[in-house]
Amino acid sequence: MAGLEVLYTCVRGAITCPQDAVVCFVHWEMIKSGYRCIGSGDEPHSSDKKSEVLPSDWSSNKELYSLRYRATDSDTQLLLKAIAVDSTLIFNLMNAGTQQVSDLTVNISDHVNADQLRTYDSVYKEASSLSEKVRSQLLPSQDRAAGQRTDRRREEEPRRRSDENDPLRIPNRHPRQGSQPQHWPDPMAPFAAGGADLDPFGSHGGGGMIVDPLRQGYPRSGLDPSSGIPDILPPGAVPPGARFDPFGPVGARRPGPDPDHMPPPGYDDMFM
Repeated sequence: MAGLEVLYTCVRGAITCPQDAVVCFVHWEMIKSGYRCIGSGDEPHSSDKKSEVLPSDWSSNKELYSLRYRATDSDTQLLLKAIAVDSTLIFNLMNAGTQQVSDLTVNISDHVNADQLRTYDSVYKEASSLSEKVRSQLLPSQDRAAGQRTDRRREEEPRRRSDENDPLRIPNRHPRQGSQPQHWPDPMAPFAAGGADLDPFGSHGGGGMIVDPLRQGYPRSGLDPSSGIPDILPPGAVPPGARFDPFGPVGARRPGPDPDHMPPPGYDDMFM
């Protein structure tokens, strides 16, 4: 595998057990996937820098390995931990931003020859199978999360443009910049409250509080109530110029009682 031999040769002095060789292999898969190691341990340090090689103290603890990585094209940071349990090595990879975790369990004897740690050509066995496990179980969730964020941004942009051109879309309550404002009365104006009392007939166009059919633009019959209304008001009953509200159809003669409305004689006789 291109590059793995160079890496293994550089760190061969620190590889003293089979699990060291497995961690070295997984580290190289991380490098190939676009990540760079920035240090060991859980906490960042001022000396952290991106590198393809392993830190000097990467194998100081044979029971727990802890390495930090950062993507080459983004700020994504990953924390890789490997725990030795009997003859297996359990890997956990966590995205520091999303807290998403993926894991992989490797049977050490299936992929490393414990008696060939000094010889790169024969130290690994079933290398292609181990590489496939790392890519399919440990790394895809992290790569998929990054891809989903990119795809989401691509999908939101045309949807936003489509919403702006949708004729059925409910417009924003806030007017856009440059649009004509609505001319609503100012509720905080000093005379806004009680304006109908000060102008009861609404002569200034604001609407009054008195409904006068003779002053609200309705057609007027030309009737002068001071001259009287036949069969309704005698002449002089309404002073000249006084406000008058008609109480009945103006100009119509009041009908008399209908004989059918009167009870017949002896209506309370049950035998009639």
